[in-house]
Parts: sequence; structure tokens; C-alpha cells
Amino acid sequence: MLNTQITQGRICPKQANFEIKVMDQQQQEHQQMISATSNWVSNVIMKYNLCPFARKEVERGSIRYLVVEETKRKQVLAALIKECQFLDENPDMETSLVILARGFEGFYDYLDLLDSANDALLDNAYEGVYQLASFHPDYCFEDEPQDSPANFTNRSPYPTLHIIRESSMEQALASYHDPESIPLRNMAFANKKGSDFFIKLLSECHK
Repeated sequence: MLNTQITQGRICPKQANFEIKVMDQQQQEHQQMISATSNWVSNVIMKYNLCPFARKEVERGSIRYLVVEETKRKQVLAALIKECQFLDENPDMETSLVILARGFEGFYDYLDLLDSANDALLDNAYEGVYQLASFHPDYCFEDEPQDSPANFTNRSPYPTLHIIRESSMEQALASYHDPESIPLRNMAFANKKGSDFFIKLLSECHK
């Protein structure tokens, strides 16, 4: 008769099947997160031109999506640096969206992580090589009330760290007229559309 005991370092079939099932569930969950985030990039960021440089990379297929399951800050930072190393070795991949599966649902916890992430880039000699853009489901700009529609310009399906190549950003900005107007234009657009418009868009990203 099969049982669930581990004997002599070997896992019984029931235990092995359970672990495989858990792994399959996690992979499915990660794929759903990637799908929702990809939908957000295409159907919100690109469609409404919140980032004028997104369309090129979407069409090139040069955006990488990575789900990080770790919840400890040190482990997340290690995964972030590993992803920077991946970009070092894969120049055809333009940018990475690091999706935090759990542990940083609170916006202030996320901001603390973001500060540490920027420090980690500095400590690993990535200053001037990569920069981070920040997105979160409850994103709130410092000078905006929590319910301001303007916050939706940086609200994403999941807490996300966006790794951007500094050199590519400099080139893109150099060829774009009045880049300083981008965030102001986005906020004006968001305020015109209203919160309900963006709430619906974000909800549809999960479908």
C-alpha cells in the first residue's frame, strides 16, 4: 500500500504527485500573471500611448516577463540582479518586467523594496546601465490623493519592477520632442477619462 512517508531519501508516488501538482498550479498562476501584465502593456500602456516607446518593443517581441515568487527582500533583490545579468547576456531583449507574485501587495512595502532595488543596482555597478520604473496596483503619486485618476498611469495588474536600459532610454528621449511633457500629458489624459475607465481596463487585463 502506498503512503505519504519519505523513506531513505526517496519520495513516495503520492508525495511526488502532490509536488508536481503544486508546481503545475504555480506555473499556471505565473502564466496568468504574465498574460495579465502583457495585456496591460498592449491594451493600456501601448494603446493609449502612455509610453510612446512601448509599441516598438511590443511589436519586436523584445519585452521579457519574469514572475518572482520570493517574498523576502534579499531574495527578490538577488532575482533582480540576476535578471540584469540576463539582459547583459541577451542584448536583443530590450527590457524586463519583473512581476512580484506575492509579499508586496502593500504599496509602502513595495516602495521600501524599490528603494532597496535602486541601491542594489548601485552596489552591483549597474548605475548608468539600468534604471527602474515602478508600477503597482495601488500606485499613488506623492502629490496626488489616493483616489486621483492620475495614479492609474502607474497602476498595473501586479506589483512590478521594470528594468530599462539607460542607453536605449537616452536614445529614445533624444529623438522625442519635449519628453518632459509625457507624464503631464498622461496625467491630463487620466484625469479626463476618470478612475472608472481605468478600473475597467485593468479588470479586462485579467480576462
